[in-house]
Amino acid sequence: MELIPLHKLFFISYGNSFDLNMLEVCSIKSAESVNYVSRTRENNGVSAFVKIKEDVIPFEKGLITVAGSGNSVLESFIQVAPFYTGYHVFILKPKRVMTDIEKLFYCFCIKQNQYKYSFGRQANKTLKNLLVPGKVPEHFNKIELKNLNTIKHERVTDKEFNLDIENWISYPLKKLFDIKGSKTTPVSELEEYGVGKYPYVTTQATLNGIDAFFNHYTETGNVLTIDSAVIGYCAYQPLNFSASDHVEKLIPKFRLNKYVAIFMITILNLEQYRYNYGRKCSQTRLKEINIKLPSKNNLPDFEFMERYIKSLPYSSSI
Repeated sequence: MELIPLHKLFFISYGNSFDLNMLEVCSIKSAESVNYVSRTRENNGVSAFVKIKEDVIPFEKGLITVAGSGNSVLESFIQVAPFYTGYHVFILKPKRVMTDIEKLFYCFCIKQNQYKYSFGRQANKTLKNLLVPGKVPEHFNKIELKNLNTIKHERVTDKEFNLDIENWISYPLKKLFDIKGSKTTPVSELEEYGVGKYPYVTTQATLNGIDAFFNHYTETGNVLTIDSAVIGYCAYQPLNFSASDHVEKLIPKFRLNKYVAIFMITILNLEQYRYNYGRKCSQTRLKEINIKLPSKNNLPDFEFMERYIKSLPYSSSI
């Protein structure tokens, strides 16, 4: 397949380079606000809602944003709503009409170059010359995808909640979950079953750890998974799945749903600072940590966790 420089497919420009501290942050999305895209790898790059500036027209939805520096360098997303950007965020506008599937393909291609960069080597001068396929593979174009513009930003409930973190109680993780390993399944073995609907979970810290989908699984879903190879990235797996090496399972000892799971993985991902290549997030260490949670009658308040997540923007699309 012929590889061509990225600038042959996209007009590439800098974003607004707005400092979030200089903008008016809004608590919810409204007709007077737009998404603020920063260099985060979370939430499609959106880190806040900000009030529209009278003298600055937001970028249009459907464009691709790419982080040009930082620990999330080359994180790439299609923006589903008008937006402003922070520092070192590139805007990619296709030079021809592209479907969402094609845009997602090129987001994936861009991110495959992350290994070339670090804090000392940014993508600011080299992004335009990254080599990507000139055409999207035919089998990729056959993937069915809901229109990204149909994602709703509405909340399940309009009620607002105070987290009141100071009154949270600390709980041993092993009291909340059975902490176990998953069966290591080589990709070559899974390929024999063919492409299917069951996720293949790896140690990557994006896309819920999912690298592919096959017609086979070894693990039961509705659990949390944690990368024990490096940083301890935690994700929720609602479906049955298979896994690569160093994928640990947190099997809940309580009734888990997608809303409580999102609350839990947010808390657990705050623990990543504890781990690195020299100190991995092993089962032994997981069994030793405590996490603070909202509580009621000295027990975790799972009902509050669910209601809080339902009160957040985009919760209706979870």
